[in-house]
Amino acid sequence: MKKTPLPTPDFSDPALDTAFGHSTLGLRLREILGSGRGSNPVIADFLLRNPVRATAWGIEELASQTGTSTATLSRFAKLLGFGGYAALRAGIADTLQNALPPLFQPVDKLRDALQRNNARAGEANPIIAEGLQASLNNLQAAASLLNPALLTATAHKILAAETVYTLGFGISAHLAAILALDLQPFCRQAINVVEFGGTEVAAGRLMNIGPKDLLIAISFPRYANDAILLTRHARERCAHVIALTDSMASPLAGPAHDVLIAPAAHPVLSSSSIAAMLVIEALVSSLMISSDGHVQQAGRLTEAISDYLYSPKKAPNGRGP
Repeated sequence: MKKTPLPTPDFSDPALDTAFGHSTLGLRLREILGSGRGSNPVIADFLLRNPVRATAWGIEELASQTGTSTATLSRFAKLLGFGGYAALRAGIADTLQNALPPLFQPVDKLRDALQRNNARAGEANPIIAEGLQASLNNLQAAASLLNPALLTATAHKILAAETVYTLGFGISAHLAAILALDLQPFCRQAINVVEFGGTEVAAGRLMNIGPKDLLIAISFPRYANDAILLTRHARERCAHVIALTDSMASPLAGPAHDVLIAPAAHPVLSSSSIAAMLVIEALVSSLMISSDGHVQQAGRLTEAISDYLYSPKKAPNGRGP
């Protein structure tokens, strides 16, 4: 007996579609829609109207829906800067993830994880494996986006600044503190903006930022509104702004001169910070090897704190205890 196919669920969500349309990827699709030729406007129109569906369909299915070919879709993806259709589909999914209400997103992910876990009672928990794989994917993606030229150029901008400010709220505050600690021996002055005192004190620390200074702003989902506002303030004061965030669709990317990407997707956590640590360590390493004088500075720092470092006492025979 031939089974009647189930109706396709309605994934339409005007609020989500609108948010997608205002994202970086959505704006690019709108440009193609307004000025593109041939099949490109057709594909752009379909993706803007059906972004959620597009993340669930393979290239053959989308080609059928748009009346195009798989080769045309591959060329369209490359026109947008993606390596292929799979990368474009992942980019749409990331953009939609960022478009979700940030306050409830982690709660929804946790609820989904618990429901899936309960449904597989007695079986090996897949959520932990997914989390580990997501972290590895984030690391690999962050590493692929970094290159020696980018790191060297960024390091030189940091070293040229009179004062380097690091900024982050929430979990990102810890990342900003680690970065500030690593930068202190090599910069003229490094200030961690959100060290204590909250937004009011942080704004006070940024009050005198100017054209000769540099701000490294860090924010991941859930994005902190204060981080965005203070970053805009630094840009308005003509300071050079570097953003460390998860996507070009991040609200932190707009006011930044340079953006360092650290993917932060995770099946349970609001965001993963493991890739951000990779970027921070790569940036600091590039800065340290950018000058022979930095080796001497690192040596002087070690000497200064040597009395506070653990050193196992040797036994009389010269061997360790």
